[in-house]
Amino acid sequence: MSPNNRYMLGVDIGSSNLKCLIVRNDGELIASESRELKTLYQYPGWSEQDPDDWYTALADCCHKIFTTSGIGSIESVCITAATHTAVLLDENDKPLRPAIMWTDQRSIEESKILNDKYGQSILDIAYQKANPTWTLPQFYWLMRHERDVVEKTRKVMFAKDYLRFKLTGTWETDWIDALGSMMMDARTKEWSSELCDYIGWPLSTLPPICSPTTVVGSVLEEAARHTKIPVGIPVVAGASDTAAEDYGVGAINPGDGIIKLATAGNTNIMASEPSVDPLLFNYYHVIPGMWYTVAATSSCAAVHKWLRDEFFRVESDKFENSGSTVFAYMDNLAKSIPAGSNGLIFHPYLMGERTPHWDPLLKGDYLGISIRHKREHFIKALYEGISFSLLECYLSLEKRGLKMEQARLIGGGAKSELWRQTLSDVLGKETLIPEIDDASFGAALIGGVGCGLFSNERDAIDKCTRVKTVIRPNYENHARYQELFDIFTRSQQLLVEINHALHRFNQ
Repeated sequence: MSPNNRYMLGVDIGSSNLKCLIVRNDGELIASESRELKTLYQYPGWSEQDPDDWYTALADCCHKIFTTSGIGSIESVCITAATHTAVLLDENDKPLRPAIMWTDQRSIEESKILNDKYGQSILDIAYQKANPTWTLPQFYWLMRHERDVVEKTRKVMFAKDYLRFKLTGTWETDWIDALGSMMMDARTKEWSSELCDYIGWPLSTLPPICSPTTVVGSVLEEAARHTKIPVGIPVVAGASDTAAEDYGVGAINPGDGIIKLATAGNTNIMASEPSVDPLLFNYYHVIPGMWYTVAATSSCAAVHKWLRDEFFRVESDKFENSGSTVFAYMDNLAKSIPAGSNGLIFHPYLMGERTPHWDPLLKGDYLGISIRHKREHFIKALYEGISFSLLECYLSLEKRGLKMEQARLIGGGAKSELWRQTLSDVLGKETLIPEIDDASFGAALIGGVGCGLFSNERDAIDKCTRVKTVIRPNYENHARYQELFDIFTRSQQLLVEINHALHRFNQ
């Protein structure tokens, strides 16, 4: 082992699993481990997780990763997680209730009230429009329905910050996660008393705000016993998962594009300033002075999983429930289906839709089914439909003057060769597959920057980030998809009223 080798631990709390990895200071992945996380769906539209499950998963992963890697010493720890996921703690620093996830839709009514009363002010201060994804409407729901919980709340911690608190005992958040709460003034990077007053939320419960690369503490003895992370290792503030992903794959210049094929889907473009628009999201970048603007779908890889689970159960049993094997089987079935799936169109709105429709009542559908269509057509049409949805996201960004020449593909869906080629054909753009695209990798680099392993944020990317594959579009397919995209959008508009009428049967 070279004396120049230094190691960083990155952690990401995902929607369905927690992942840890150890990265060397040249970007080499040394070891990784993950554990599934249980999501609670107590009522329709609800989505929650037990915060202490994150710590259990972290301890399990770290025990395994340090045992198998043979790495005895690391230089830094950094954690990321999805933003908009808050933990409410009592006077003894114990969670008062499960954490409401970003996918939770219970605060539809609260979002409407906020937009009707304060919509322009919220947009001016927080650079976002209220919807159930954000913490402000979620907290408004708590104020209206669980007031006793709010009255007992002494501290608010976002998901990554709670897990970091278990390691260090310190209380803070970074300004990217803070912006994701819709309770911070995007202009000053300070909590907004005006936004908090809109819902009556006590400002005293919100944590100090710092940069993502700030060292906020070190691993305590008790945490070291539980996790096997060496005592005293510096822990860095961290950032949201999307910010860490975009940074970690090297999207660090204005015009760099990211398309994420995960539970939900994102089209992100890096910029030197925000593009404030009620249809888009704006976040600070890990690189100081930069931003990234997001257009987001509600359903992406989650719909892919739905198709597998509901229509390929026999294959799942045959392959001993190995999801990746079934996905490969599905791709092999669908690879011979031509662009356009012989006239079958899929609208992927199984959980409503965000950009550009912002309608939680939209429904999914297959349109144009004929007797000739087989299961493989439904697979290919699903890839095409989600790709069209992501194209809608990109066009929303392009209208604001945000353009990309090529896109980096990240997320679990990017493992599918058929899906990523389909997406490249739909976009008519070259796409890049990074060597490592996980948020935990970006977290590791953020930790390394914070602890001085690199001279700055760009130095870490120069030394550690690499592209594995370049995918070029088939322009004949692209021309066909342009025609089909017009049918996709026109048919969606015609189905809106029917979608809304069907919603009352979906309770």
